[in-house]
Order: sequence, then C-alpha cells, then structure tokens
Amino acid sequence: MSSSPVSAMFSPDATAAIVSAEESPSSPLDLPLLGQSLAQLQAWVVQQGQPAYRGKQLHQWIYAQGARSLTDITVFSKAWRATVADVPLGRSELHLRSVAPDGTVKYLLRLADGHIIEAVGIPTAKRLTVCVSSQVGCPMACDFCATGKGGFARNLATHEIVDQVLTVQEDFGQRVSNIVFMGMGEPLLNTDSVVAAIRCLNGDVGISQRAITLSTVGIPGRIRQLAEQHLQVTLAVSLHASNQGLREQLIPSARAYPLTALLTECRDYVAVTGRRVSFEYILLAGLNDLPEHAGELADLVGGFQSHVNLIPYNPISEVDYQRPSDYDIQDFAEALRERHVAVSVRYSRGLEKDAACGQLRATKLAAAG
Repeated sequence: MSSSPVSAMFSPDATAAIVSAEESPSSPLDLPLLGQSLAQLQAWVVQQGQPAYRGKQLHQWIYAQGARSLTDITVFSKAWRATVADVPLGRSELHLRSVAPDGTVKYLLRLADGHIIEAVGIPTAKRLTVCVSSQVGCPMACDFCATGKGGFARNLATHEIVDQVLTVQEDFGQRVSNIVFMGMGEPLLNTDSVVAAIRCLNGDVGISQRAITLSTVGIPGRIRQLAEQHLQVTLAVSLHASNQGLREQLIPSARAYPLTALLTECRDYVAVTGRRVSFEYILLAGLNDLPEHAGELADLVGGFQSHVNLIPYNPISEVDYQRPSDYDIQDFAEALRERHVAVSVRYSRGLEKDAACGQLRATKLAAAG
C-alpha cells in the first residue's frame, strides 16, 4: 500500500496509527441496532419474522426511551425478546462520572471491547451541549493535547458516537440541543462513521444539523469531501498557529498539509456549502499570543466567511506550555477585532474535575497503569 499524503511525514509507528484510523471504521460488535434508521430497523424486524410496525416501536425504544437491550422493550412478546436477547443494541457501559462545580459532567464510557472513551455534558441556561469523541485516542499527536499524548487505538463506529449523546441526554433528563465533535480523535480520519452518526443524530434523535459542530485539525482533501456531503453542520478548523513554522511545531501533520493548502480547502468549503468556517486557536503564553501573531492570523482568515474562537490553554502535566493572562487574552482578541475579524473567547468548562478534553481519561488511565 502506498503512503497517504499525511502519513508520509510521520515515523513508522505514527504512520501505522493513521493508516489504521483511515481503514478501520468498524466496531467489534456485529450489526448493532443503534445507529440504524427507521427504514433499516423495519427491514430488520421483518427479516426476523415480525410485522414492519415493530420497527417503529423498536426505533422509539432505542432513540427516545433509552433501551439498552432488546429485553427492555416490553411491547415485544416475551418469546420474541428471548429469541433476540443476544442481539446487541450497541450501548456502552458507564465507567466513571465526574461532576465539576460549574455543572459540567465528564463521562468515561467503556466500549464492548474494553476501550475507554470520553464524552462531556455541558449545561447552560438554555442549552445542553455534548462534546463527543470520534476515535479511541488520536493519531495526530498534537504537542499540547492530552488526548494525543495517550496514543491511538481505533476509530469509533457510528453507534459508539450516537451512544455518547444518548448517555448524556438520559443522565441529564433533558434533550440535547447541541453537539460538538471536539472530544477524543480526529473526525476526518473517521469520516464515514462520523457522517453516518451526524445523519442519525439529525434524523433519528432529532437534533438539528445546524446545532452540530465538527472540529478538525485538517486532513488533506477531507474538507472538500465533507463539503460534498451537503451537511448543514458548522466546520471548525483547529489552526492554533498563525504561520507555517509555528504550526509544524505544534501539529506534526502540518508538515504534510501547509496552511496555504488548508486555507484553500476552507475557502472551497464556504463556496460549496454557503456556511462559514470557524477557526479554533489555542492561546499559548509567549508562543502564539503576541501582537505579531494576531496580525498574521488576521491575514490568514480575512476575506471570506469565517469566525475565530480563541481558546485559552488548559495546562497538562506532560508539557510545559502555559495559559496566557486574562489581559493578554483580551488584548489578542481586540487586535483581531481591529482588523475586522469576527472573534470570540471560549473558556473550557469543567477544569476543576479534569473535564477539559483528554484530561480525565489520561488521569484515570495513568492511575490504573
């Protein structure tokens, strides 16, 4: 097999991880029912010798009533439930639940093969947002990221992504309003499962695509592929640097995917979808938060539909990066506004309970190991 444009710039171990991420979208479970549409569920029950209307009942119990096993579905006969008792729905097991003082809840979920992933429920006055993972770990190895420090195991299947949203919704006892693919993993290395999960969350769970954000560090060609799916989601691109040299220092894959190429794909995405691109920019004290960096960033993202989210860094023990002062954060934001760049400062929730991305899983796995 020839090397992909991304994997060509990595060590053999890193290349193997990314090739695995690209080629292994399936889960260890065979045909879980979670993640399937009403039509698919109706077809399945008919194959089992049941009337088609049972498919609608099954759909309701899976997506609205939180069934975890076919034996939970009391509208089905006991005899048929016994016959299909071993058919997996595809729900995960709650391994750990951690609540921060601000109400943010971090979940560690154990999958069928024993792997642990993170999901986060973020409540506000009017919303319940779920931050979902798309992979077990992450092969991108960004230098500042807790998830990247933990390595990569495999992609998540569609049902394992949808399950995270249902878990949070059931635990909070209220409907999820927003979803962000900003948890563990690089979504565009798992495009098939992620797109299928988005369609399921929209069509079966009932969450508007416009309330879903997909965050990517950038994989060559994948943003154009995503545009061709004609979704109405918000694309958030993790820049984290205002020039190519700095980006290569922070994000190893940037060596194979220069900023000029990434920004060209972003402009194409806007042209195809008519939706603006959000750019994520983690502020690292003394490294990428200086006035000259604000000027370079404005030059990069100016001139087309875009918005910049500034994210003050959440320190982790494995690296020496520091969080900027509040003064420097606001000064950077104001410098962008002066250049007519739409900008917001996004503060992570749940830091007191390791609820920022990757922190809780890293902490617990380290303790267990």
